[in-house]
Amino acid sequence: MRLILLGPPGAGKGTQSARLEQKYGIPQLSTGDMLRAAVKAGSAIGLQAKAVMESGGLVSDEIVVGIIEARIEEPDCVKGFILDGFPRTVAQAKALDAMLKKHHKELDAVVELVVDDQILLSRIENRARETVAAGGTVRADDNPESFKKRLAQYHELTAPVSHYYKSVGELRTVDGMAAIDAVTAELDAVLGK
Repeated sequence: MRLILLGPPGAGKGTQSARLEQKYGIPQLSTGDMLRAAVKAGSAIGLQAKAVMESGGLVSDEIVVGIIEARIEEPDCVKGFILDGFPRTVAQAKALDAMLKKHHKELDAVVELVVDDQILLSRIENRARETVAAGGTVRADDNPESFKKRLAQYHELTAPVSHYYKSVGELRTVDGMAAIDAVTAELDAVLGK
């Protein structure tokens, strides 16, 4: 199964992707995780992305598309994959379509987790508090100011991706404001169709 999971930052894409990964035996490809790993490794692409990510900005299409294309060619993606955090723009969605066509693949589903902005902000603040309470370090892009920037960028640049997939008849929606297990059950129902 080749799946895109859409939704604003903090909507639960990572949590639901991990559950889908276990259920279907396919890897979760989180561009955010891949970019953070590149930053941590100090790679050239990581250094390019670091300043943008820390300011709450979006990394360029060229960098993200290159990371995704290389990743879907790895052996663990033969049976499929879950894209979490990609595509972020309509241009990336179109680039993904072209990339998949080039590799003789197509998407099986595009699902959007629909959530309220105020609930998202509350989730991010709670995640930051829980991370600190557990002795961890809060991600630079998880502070309220950066999150508000990310959310504004989501509405400006990424929300149109949902409209793009809706216009081609591929978008399915799930209530992302429900409890985690309820969201999982609704995702299972949507993907089972």
